[in-house]
Amino acid sequence: MKANLTRRNFIATAGTAALAATTTSALTAEAPAPAASLKILGVACSPRKGMTTAKAVQAALDAAKAVSPRIQVELIDLGGLSIASWSPNIPRDDFDAILPKLRDPQLGGLILGSPSYFRSLSALCKAFIERCMPLREPTMVLANKPVGAVATGGNRNGGQELVIQQILTAMLSYGMVPVGGNSPAMLGGTLWSQQDSVAQDETGLKSAALLGAHVAEIALKLC
Repeated sequence: MKANLTRRNFIATAGTAALAATTTSALTAEAPAPAASLKILGVACSPRKGMTTAKAVQAALDAAKAVSPRIQVELIDLGGLSIASWSPNIPRDDFDAILPKLRDPQLGGLILGSPSYFRSLSALCKAFIERCMPLREPTMVLANKPVGAVATGGNRNGGQELVIQQILTAMLSYGMVPVGGNSPAMLGGTLWSQQDSVAQDETGLKSAALLGAHVAEIALKLC
């Protein structure tokens, strides 16, 4: 006679079979989809293409990209482009090509850069911010996404922090979350342009990097 099938043996056998089935199911289950990438868009709002403001924004973007493989970055240099200020009669100009990038579902945050002109943001930066108006209606497309700012000036205390405050205050109108660079760049990236270059300003470049990294970190948490 075969070995008796006791109640205890039956339960043990059933348990082993269930465990095997569970293990097989787990092994054959599809792996979870990888987390979607997020894009940090940097906008250099200087009429001088490729100069100090663009380099400052790029320094912030480089630091943002280094935070995580999920982070992608892109620089938009407004230098040489035609962007009119807001009008009820929307003009057709170079902003038309930029707007779809701002509507991209993968957009995780913005870094805006401006030179300090008379201790204020550039006219081009103001025009860019105004032209984002279509992103407010019918829904707030940029809401709850982080935004940081960098500013360049002709001397160490050339109004850079005032420019950053102006940018961040304006972007609150789009529901964005203002982000600084943590200590010692609490407000954002402040760079000193010496002989048309920020390359020698180690302190300023560090502030831009801190800002970029923090924007990416917050984007990963919020988006």
